[in-house]
Amino acid sequence: MLLRVFVSPEQIRRVTLLDIPSSVEDLCEVLRNNLGLRGNFILQFEDPEFGNELCNLTDIKDLPPERATLKVIFTFSEPLSDSTSDTASLSSDSLSSPNRPSSCEDSTATEWPEPFVIPSFTHDVEFQLRLANEAYATNGTLMAASKSMKSEILEKLADCIIKITPYPTRNNIESVAKALVLKHPCLREPGSGQGWYGWKFSLVFKMGNYRQRMMAAGCPEVLINKRKRGQGNGKSVKKSKKGEVHYLPKPPEGQTAAEAEKDRSTMALEVQKREPDLQVLDNLMAATFWQRRQEIIGDEPLIAAVMDRWPALFSERQIIAEFNRIVTKDLVETFLGGLDSYKHGLLQLYRVAVESGRKVALSQIMDCLQREDTNQIRRAAALLGLPCYLSEDSSSIIRMCDAHGETLDVVMAGMEMGLLIGHEGALQDAFPSEVFNVAVVVEEKIIVHNLKDVPTGFAMLLGAIYCLNLQYPKNMKYTFEFLQKAIMGIQAETCSARVHGLRNKLLRYHM
Repeated sequence: MLLRVFVSPEQIRRVTLLDIPSSVEDLCEVLRNNLGLRGNFILQFEDPEFGNELCNLTDIKDLPPERATLKVIFTFSEPLSDSTSDTASLSSDSLSSPNRPSSCEDSTATEWPEPFVIPSFTHDVEFQLRLANEAYATNGTLMAASKSMKSEILEKLADCIIKITPYPTRNNIESVAKALVLKHPCLREPGSGQGWYGWKFSLVFKMGNYRQRMMAAGCPEVLINKRKRGQGNGKSVKKSKKGEVHYLPKPPEGQTAAEAEKDRSTMALEVQKREPDLQVLDNLMAATFWQRRQEIIGDEPLIAAVMDRWPALFSERQIIAEFNRIVTKDLVETFLGGLDSYKHGLLQLYRVAVESGRKVALSQIMDCLQREDTNQIRRAAALLGLPCYLSEDSSSIIRMCDAHGETLDVVMAGMEMGLLIGHEGALQDAFPSEVFNVAVVVEEKIIVHNLKDVPTGFAMLLGAIYCLNLQYPKNMKYTFEFLQKAIMGIQAETCSARVHGLRNKLLRYHM
């Protein structure tokens, strides 16, 4: 069964179900696992009997048998006013009380909103702000906010921010401060050029205090960064750095570590079968997602230990599913779609660079297109030429391997992370036109193999980096940044100068 699911105007997802759930509740649970949904919600569907108008789904039998369009409607514990209904889009639950730290259940549950929507404050604060805004509009008088009023404003803003991420970036904080003085111009500060610098720094300190309270409350995404006695400050903060939406999820309500460990053991036994039940593995991997992320991020184990405890993760199917849970994007579909949109422009840039003599090494890759110009070869050429165009060395990350030549141990020596592209016979060109096998390598171990082509291999390598919480290899950091931000569209608004320059050049070919 094929579903088109509207989660939000910016997130419209495609979900394929092997079996039709027996009830609406089961369907909701499937969508929670596949789409990473949090909080309470109801489902509406386009009813063909009423001209595809939306109706509440109360009986699973009402769904069209093969294809259906669903809309997720989040429900809240208390009615929302007009002003708070916009803010509700920041998370799947209504905003928590400003007098306590919010539950981290919804932390990093959505991407940063642009623009940031300022919530409503308590009635007395809103009343004072309304009068002050009227005075500002009349004669430009700025408001001298009392200490208690400023504290309440900052508390409410921090409560909204923490529902998106406990570790907002500088740009995130600036967007909140700008939105605050834009909605309430009476709060502008006469001493700063833009009128919001003071609010920005106050929010930075408030977020630090708020994280301390969340740490005391036991929020895993903050607790994992708690320093032990005597530990220095050199260790980097563990937080979402590559656009992870569910970086360190909280355990589902009611599930204990013992239950999760039992599910993990069941998964380990199932994967050893000659023909494991893929649907059972999907369900077990979804149920143990939180435990796996806590182990991988918190303990930072070697890849051998992860493969021993989570053997089911190391397959093409499960890496795609895990990436979907972490980033809420389809790995292969998004990667190939993004690659195809930039493919022509990249090859044009390579051709110009070769003709000008600036990137002679790219000539071998471009020669492959002269011999065989297919869509698959174009995709491979665009990807394999990217490190060279960005002046990076890919020799320790992307390697070719003759199936009848050197042993794997020799070929993988020194590969901390990368792709192994297998071919048969002597390699005459920059890359083989017919690939025998593509494998993903981490810490000199093959973790996924039997991939059909080079583009799928690149997608799986990127997926493995997210699933195993790895850093991009230094020798190809700009290449992977381009794959993440341009090809995948993850955190596309911020990028390095080198990647930004490349993306600007490519936009000329889209105009």
